[in-house]
Amino acid sequence: MGNVLEKAKQEQVIALGRLGWSLRRIEAATGVRRETAGGYLRSAGIALRTPGGWGRRPPAIAATSVTTGSDSSNPANEVITGFFGSTPAENSKPANEVITGFLPEVTLPKQGGKRPSGASESFREMIELELSRGRNAMGIYQDLVDGHGFTSGYQSVQRFVRKLRGAVSPEARVIIETKLGEECQVDYGTGPMVRDPDSGKYRGTRLFVLTLGCSRKSVRLLVFRSSARVWAELHEKAFRRLGGSPRIAVLDNLREGVLSPDIYDPGLNPLYRDVLAHYGVTALPCKVRDPDRKGKVESGVAHAQKTPLKGKKFESLEEAQAYLDHWEECWADKRIHGRTKRQVAAMFAEEKPYLQTLPLEPFRYYQYGERTVHLDGCVEVEAAYYGAPPGWIGRKVNVQWDSMYVRLIDPRTGQLLREHLGQKRGGHRIRDEDRPKRTPQHTHQLLARAHKAGANIGAVCDAIHQRQAEAGLRRIMGMLSLAKKYGSAACDQACAAALELGVSEYQFVRRYLERSQQAPLSLRQIDPLIRELTQYRDLIQQRIQFEEPNP
Repeated sequence: MGNVLEKAKQEQVIALGRLGWSLRRIEAATGVRRETAGGYLRSAGIALRTPGGWGRRPPAIAATSVTTGSDSSNPANEVITGFFGSTPAENSKPANEVITGFLPEVTLPKQGGKRPSGASESFREMIELELSRGRNAMGIYQDLVDGHGFTSGYQSVQRFVRKLRGAVSPEARVIIETKLGEECQVDYGTGPMVRDPDSGKYRGTRLFVLTLGCSRKSVRLLVFRSSARVWAELHEKAFRRLGGSPRIAVLDNLREGVLSPDIYDPGLNPLYRDVLAHYGVTALPCKVRDPDRKGKVESGVAHAQKTPLKGKKFESLEEAQAYLDHWEECWADKRIHGRTKRQVAAMFAEEKPYLQTLPLEPFRYYQYGERTVHLDGCVEVEAAYYGAPPGWIGRKVNVQWDSMYVRLIDPRTGQLLREHLGQKRGGHRIRDEDRPKRTPQHTHQLLARAHKAGANIGAVCDAIHQRQAEAGLRRIMGMLSLAKKYGSAACDQACAAALELGVSEYQFVRRYLERSQQAPLSLRQIDPLIRELTQYRDLIQQRIQFEEPNP
């Protein structure tokens, strides 16, 4: 034995052990470590308390009917200690019926004068398993009621859980009072494991929570992945579920909502800002690393993580959302809030009339990005080209687009520069007032480079510019790229063939060069190639004839 105590201290420890004191209690009373005290008790032949046991209890007296929260007697010299564990007592007197504070109202048959303990032991194992997964007492109690027909009170489960892991003192928090319908708080949390339909494996989900500041009514939604659009759509779906929208949304500085965190002048995500404006909501980002400002939604996230979702796995996202919605309706909305001492559903019924009325139409989502205005005065969006106002060549503009419109916006002032109808791939949309009144200097330079590369190349480029104006600058630059790739001589020969067939098109020249570079063309191969290029010429002419005119 590493530590040797004085004789008086040894006798004191042994005497307390014979009284049934736990090692933790002996350590608190005598100052002797539990390991040292346990060694002396084992040397003296004194049985130690098993881990998780509740210690010895005085012999129970006879009773007709006993209902307790922690211990009671049972017939045939058996004492049910705690809620589930049972230890024999030598001098206990028989009792007719015993109901503990945790066991449901089940009448167990007598077998040889003893009452079996299998049912109680099964409940104990279940609770210990759920506690090992990190679940709390409320979540275990709710599962017992929903899945096992448990009829006793929550306090029974709470007392048993406290005995297993000890009570935790709550941390002091600042209370923020809000008016009816004034504020909501939003945040992301970690959701349960759900099987991914694409990979077939379990993967983590994201838990979106929106909590109203006054009534504490929450909307909880699950998604696999997040983005700026998903974040905005979750807000819209939450507003629709609530039947109205608050006036302020308090959020963290996550990238989906805030691009540049600043307590005084935050830079909001454009899509998120426009969705909130559509519903009349103002975003109020928190100070960086200050989550207490949105403590209500932080509590709502933790409530869902620890109570219904902890340790759960689901086979589909729809199943997980249905389970969460059921818990929200049957438990979260009907609970009595710890601070207000009122039911959440009743408080929400008072707050709902103060929410703002939802707009008739949902928000039309768009994509956004940044584009550079090229030499032809256009920006490229999904392989189509849209004209910018004069003076923006070489500068960057913000672009918003959806299935119908493309909008060019000044990045400094947010002013709408141009709005165009969506165009098919390869098409152009340029307003007449944006077209230059004379040929720009850079266009003259491109045409001069084309004539320098070859006479036929210059002739084809002149034809392209005469027919398509500034919209054909990209094709002229493509022609110069072909001359650099295949050589000026080969490109000039291809342009001569294009002029002979009457097809002054970049695509025709490119295809001619590709075919001629595969192998030297014999006399027998020239006629099929001419027929193929002639058919291609007819297709190009039809495309030019039926192409939509610019507005």
